[in-house]
Amino acid sequence: MENERNIFVIGLDDFHRRLLQTVRGAEHYRFHGLIPYDRIVNPESYPLEDLLHDAQRELDRFPGTVDAIIGHWDFPTTSLLPLLQAHAGLPGPSLEAVLRCENKYWTRAEQAEATPDATPPFALVDPQDDAVLDDPPLPYPFWLKPVVAFSSTLGFRIDDRGDLRHALARIRPAIGRFAEPFDALLQRARLGARRASLAGGYCIAEGIIGGRGCTLEGYVLDGEPHIYAVIDSLRGPNGVSFVGYHYPSELPERVSERMKETTRRIIRHIGLEHSPFNIEFFWDEANDDIKLLEINPRISKSHSPLFELVDGASHHEVAIDVALGRRPEFPRSEGEYRYAAKFMPRVYGDAEVTRVPKEDDVARLRRRFPDAQLAIHVREGQRLSELPDQDSYSFEIGEIFLGGDSRDELTERFHEAMRLLDFRFSSRVETNYD
Repeated sequence: MENERNIFVIGLDDFHRRLLQTVRGAEHYRFHGLIPYDRIVNPESYPLEDLLHDAQRELDRFPGTVDAIIGHWDFPTTSLLPLLQAHAGLPGPSLEAVLRCENKYWTRAEQAEATPDATPPFALVDPQDDAVLDDPPLPYPFWLKPVVAFSSTLGFRIDDRGDLRHALARIRPAIGRFAEPFDALLQRARLGARRASLAGGYCIAEGIIGGRGCTLEGYVLDGEPHIYAVIDSLRGPNGVSFVGYHYPSELPERVSERMKETTRRIIRHIGLEHSPFNIEFFWDEANDDIKLLEINPRISKSHSPLFELVDGASHHEVAIDVALGRRPEFPRSEGEYRYAAKFMPRVYGDAEVTRVPKEDDVARLRRRFPDAQLAIHVREGQRLSELPDQDSYSFEIGEIFLGGDSRDELTERFHEAMRLLDFRFSSRVETNYD
């Protein structure tokens, strides 16, 4: 019998522990949480040195072998991984390569060198400098966002001077939450004279890009990037808020092949090694133009249940295999459904939550759709504006994962599921499911 392997997972929660049990060979793995969920996912602050020290001490005190360390959350999980892997004597990406992905300006600079045709206009912005109001970094309209953030947090579309003033007023008091831990990581990286220009307290201005969005899931091992899946990313009418993911993608193969080749070039150029990744693109169908949005040096947690529904296992399997130094054999199309989707019910306006689904509502949902997976992000009496880490234009009240035999069937199931769950608010608000 194969020896048991000890797999440490940063921010492990019950939802992802269940998904980890779907991977091939799970009976030979023992999964251990590393850094508690509430310290690494949406806390008020990220005391980077404390998080790192406590995790290293836990690994040092573990009585068995530490065979792999993985993570699926955004920053700072992704940046802590190479430090913890190196501490445990495990293979992994370099901190410098991961930080090239974390810092949006640094990523764009690398893209401009390796894949200029897929890179929109961009510029570095000091959000503390009022001079930007009179000398905007790009022609209007453009996007403005911190160089380090996630889930479109503090990201704004800038159409005029008034929008720019409003965005800066929102960004200035809040940017330190991500900038401070990122700067602590920069001090550990070998950057030389470039360190000052890569600090986390800056913003990036980017030209507007749009079209059909998608994400490529892949990994890099022994210097060679591999792409194993394409997932369609759906945005709402505002062009900002993610409202869903569909797997498998329905992009034309010739388009996805161009994206794959672009991905291989940029991953090699950045120097990412021994890591899973996902990389987001837009395809402007009218002009047959592709643009790269961002690179994440991790699997996408949002896609994990989609792979389970279609392929029979979460792509945590890829993260584990790569961490253990072996090439994944994934995906396998062994799931119950041809298609799967993550839907993100959103509300476009502030209100108080007056009703959330009860146990009976959830039970009805599971009787109707036995494979449905649900997460609720709000509670009764809460104002939507109190939700942490939202984009600047909507509020995500939950997540629901569904399988089906067609995309139309998935959409119908989503709307039926939301009727069964029966969220209610203090005032009439626009949603993406009514």
